[in-house]
Amino acid sequence: MKIHNVEQGSEAWFQLRLGVPSASRFKDLLTPTGKPSASSEKYMHELLAEKMSGKRFDSFDTFHMKRGRELEPEAANVFSFQTDLICREVGFVTNDSQTVGCSPDRLIFDSGLEIKCPMHTTHVKYLIDYHKDGEMPAEYYAQVQGTMWLMDLEDYWFMSYHPDLPNLIMNVKRDDKYIASLSAAIDKLLEELETNLTLIGRI
Repeated sequence: MKIHNVEQGSEAWFQLRLGVPSASRFKDLLTPTGKPSASSEKYMHELLAEKMSGKRFDSFDTFHMKRGRELEPEAANVFSFQTDLICREVGFVTNDSQTVGCSPDRLIFDSGLEIKCPMHTTHVKYLIDYHKDGEMPAEYYAQVQGTMWLMDLEDYWFMSYHPDLPNLIMNVKRDDKYIASLSAAIDKLLEELETNLTLIGRI
């Protein structure tokens, strides 16, 4: 594992992520139930385009995405206050060969923290679902498990934060069965990337 001390969102951070499968997109490889995702081929094409062009292709940035980034430091402070856990910022984390990576929102000693700051209706849905079944939002399961896999962690914290509503803070345990399937899906993706780069003649 390598920790790259760059500021998230900086040009250096984007360069490290260029053409590299990252945990925030692992849901495009594997569903929360462990089945192959229908969007895996499209994700491979995105990464291939980045590797071939040497640049990133900007995606649509919504109001709620911008708001989430602005609220993240506030959410991290609330998390530390409520849990008595000290968290620190981190840049980009990769495996030793730098072929796969993740960007934890915060590191906490031998764990980490994923922060989401969704719109009020989504946050309320997360609260209801958590109090009904005790599970984290399914759409982030691959991201959290993938980060635990890359960083060799046994658990991870998840937080959904809205400044006007009760917080959702939960600890997620490592799911080795799911991680084995995710690791296989990533190996397949990396192999396809190399095969197609050779096929196109840009390797």
